[in-house]
Amino acid sequence: MSGDFAADLKDLAGKLTQVESVMDLDALRAQVADLEEQASNPNLWDDPEAAQKVTSQLSHRQAELRRVTDLRQRLDDLEVLHELAEAEGDNASKAEAEGELTRLAKEVDALEVRTLLSGEYDDRNAVVTIRAEAGGVDAADWAEMLLRMYLRWAERHGYPTDVYDISYAEEAGIKSATFKVAAPYIYGTLSVEQGTHRLVRISPFDNQGRRQTSFAHVEVLPEVEEVDHVEIPEKDIRVDVFRSSGPGGQSVNTTDSAVRITHLPTGIVVSCQNEKSQLQNKAAALKVLQAKLLLKKKEEERAELDALKDSGSSWGNQMRNYVLHPYQMVKDLRTEHEVGNPSSVLDGEIDDFLEAGIRWRKQVNAA
Repeated sequence: MSGDFAADLKDLAGKLTQVESVMDLDALRAQVADLEEQASNPNLWDDPEAAQKVTSQLSHRQAELRRVTDLRQRLDDLEVLHELAEAEGDNASKAEAEGELTRLAKEVDALEVRTLLSGEYDDRNAVVTIRAEAGGVDAADWAEMLLRMYLRWAERHGYPTDVYDISYAEEAGIKSATFKVAAPYIYGTLSVEQGTHRLVRISPFDNQGRRQTSFAHVEVLPEVEEVDHVEIPEKDIRVDVFRSSGPGGQSVNTTDSAVRITHLPTGIVVSCQNEKSQLQNKAAALKVLQAKLLLKKKEEERAELDALKDSGSSWGNQMRNYVLHPYQMVKDLRTEHEVGNPSSVLDGEIDDFLEAGIRWRKQVNAA
């Protein structure tokens, strides 16, 4: 912001106009009208799965349209409010207008970032897997801290989550966890989190209080849909069932309802234990396996192109440092974005990192 209210308001209105153009509001209104017509069909719920998809898409598109039209209305109202405050010399109203301008600028920036998500699967739900890597018990604890960070982030935004599987470590923390986040463009948003996250701190598990560096890997996949056609022949998988367990191996289920699926041709293993029945767990595990196989297929298709790129430009490896000692800082190694308050980041305040990552990726892909 330049401090010149009228100029800042004009610039913001221009940015919103660009966003509206990219979003193609006429096409969005047409989509909403078409989905509303489908939703009003009295036979819609004859196919519950298809009905759920229609109603979910309708809700998302309506929210998207409402979001941008509300921003435009607030900008128009703000111009009137500021003009009245200037004419009457009302300092309180001027301060209110300036505060609203700041809020609107942040919301328009966030909407602009949304328009940068134009990848093939960006508008889908995300399936996230976190794995402890080097660092022993500290790494397991670190993986659990990251799990909490992402779940808190989703909670802050009101995004539904579904934890498919958690494998607890013996002493503390987790070996791995897989969960889904459901909301429009969540895969595109969270995909910039993929890579290795590094933590530096005084280890709470070291009797001598030494500094420890530990690592955890984050994998982000798009949720598969029927149109993806990822067929998995029964002969290509081995299904094992076992009892769900919690921390320390304590049984939390008296039946063998947890499911582990091994894809024999690739060796990929997935598991799910959060559902009540074996069939539900198998269905959820198969969806995760399909997502992994879909990603593998796309990676193979891009392999020749990727081989031509400088491996040093890859953003899929170590991508962020979290330093708790000897100083306090979280820094993204790709975007250079950093903050000096790790506790807020670990409590789910990662929007600025996500936005910076999405903008950075767009620049890299355009280069």
